[in-house]
Parts: sequence; C-alpha cells; structure tokens
Amino acid sequence: IMLHSTLALSLLLIAVASNLAMAIKKEKRAPQTLSRGWGDEITWVQTYEEGLYQAKKSNKPLMVIHHLEDCQYCQALKKAFAENEEIQEMAQNNFVMLNLMHETTDKNLSPDGQYVPRIMFVDPSLTVRADITGRYSNRLYTYEPQDIPFLIENMKKALHLIQTEL
Repeated sequence: IMLHSTLALSLLLIAVASNLAMAIKKEKRAPQTLSRGWGDEITWVQTYEEGLYQAKKSNKPLMVIHHLEDCQYCQALKKAFAENEEIQEMAQNNFVMLNLMHETTDKNLSPDGQYVPRIMFVDPSLTVRADITGRYSNRLYTYEPQDIPFLIENMKKALHLIQTEL
C-alpha cells in the first residue's frame, strides 16, 4: 500500500509541476496575444492611452496600426510587416507599438477617415504626426505590402523628428 500511495503522490506532483510549468510558460507568452500576428518579439501596449503614456515616458514615438481581422489588405500588410527584419528590429527597439482592431476616441488618428489598414505616428510630445503619410492621396495613412520600404522611411522620419524638433 505504501508503494501505491507513493506512486499516486509522484503522479500528482508530476501533474502539478507540468501544469505549473505550462502556467509559467503561458504567463511569459502573455504579450503574444497583443501582437495579433504583427510581430511576436515586439512589446505591444494594450491601449492608446497606455501608448501615449509610454511614448512620453520613454521619449519614443508611438506607432499606431489600425486593422481588422477580416480585412484582406490588413492581412497582406501584416504578413509583410511581420516578415521584415528591419521593421521588426526598429519596432522592438525604437518605438512604442500599438495595433488596434477598433477606433480610438482621438479624432486626430483619423484625419482623413476611419479606414484600415492605417498606420499613424504620435511623437513623444503626444502630437499626432499627420505629416508622415503613405503614398496614396485618397487614403493618406494606408500602406500595401509593396510599400514596406516606404513605411521604413516613415519610421526613420518619425525617429528623426524627435532628434530635430523635440
């Protein structure tokens, strides 16, 4: 009977330990849900308000990506964005990052309408940079997968502004 209870206890401990390990692993992976496929190595903020706070605190620009799950253009841009090493590296190190599947109450983030995908930059003085635009005159803040080099230039522009203006 002693052997039986030792075995049962061992199995119980193994079960508890593996559940604990899974819980710890899950805990560590928490930010992944916020990435929504845009880049799992990037630290994403959860809300626009948190993004503004972090931008001010860290003196980094905030990059806001508006997108929707069922939008094919968003999906295509997301794939190109996630696969581009230069973007991922800059996003990890030089920006406060936020991707949103709903609109914010800040009308400055939709100067020419509420379309997706839409990427805007907010500098650490909390000014929405309406001057950093994409290539399309009808949707100023949209990017397509082939516009990734242009998006990289705009990220660099956002970083440069901090050094020159702020």
